[in-house]
Amino acid sequence: MSTDTIKVDIWSDVQCPWCYIGKRKFEAGVAQFDGTVKVEYHSFELSPDTPVDYAGTPVQYLSEKKGMPLAEVEQMLERVTGIAESVGLHYDYDSVHQTNTVISHELLHYAKAHGRQLEMKERLLKAYFIDGRHVGRIEDLADLAAEIGLDRADVVRSLSAHEHLAAVKADVAQAGAYGIQGVPFFVIDGRYGISGAQDPTAFTQALDQARADRSAKTGDGADDVPA
Repeated sequence: MSTDTIKVDIWSDVQCPWCYIGKRKFEAGVAQFDGTVKVEYHSFELSPDTPVDYAGTPVQYLSEKKGMPLAEVEQMLERVTGIAESVGLHYDYDSVHQTNTVISHELLHYAKAHGRQLEMKERLLKAYFIDGRHVGRIEDLADLAAEIGLDRADVVRSLSAHEHLAAVKADVAQAGAYGIQGVPFFVIDGRYGISGAQDPTAFTQALDQARADRSAKTGDGADDVPA
């Protein structure tokens, strides 16, 4: 990675509606930044106790999990759906399959090892929130991986062997060490943390600040050591 490139580490979950919205706002912020950005996604499980084949709807699940009346959950999802629309995302909660996402995180690590993590992340979010696809089962995930050009059979092999489960757990542990309690969470150049789906300008400003700090350190002859 070039010394002029700003690294951004993003903790996120495939079934987090704010993570997809935050992804779009972050991308808009990067587009306004006059520089090079390298992105790496890290695993965070919002609901690790969710069954793979949860029988209910997202509304029912959130009502049970948060202890909220169904009508209140429906209003909450209507609000987030409207915000998603404002950034060009057309959420379809009537088709969403609530599930356990640990295997999808393993797939993201597999995709990273094959240089396709960003494409895989986008495909998984779209699959979950827009296309009504299942992101908790190996065969379904292998189909999605094949759509972006990954070797389907090798994906099945890797996920069946839980080849990247340790990496998922390491990401989750790192989130705990950073004190991350919710996602999306963005770490800019190992120094600045941004929580939530902030406006694009917040990301642009953080990237500008990270670059300015690097220039100042270079001028002082100091090494850039991430906090």
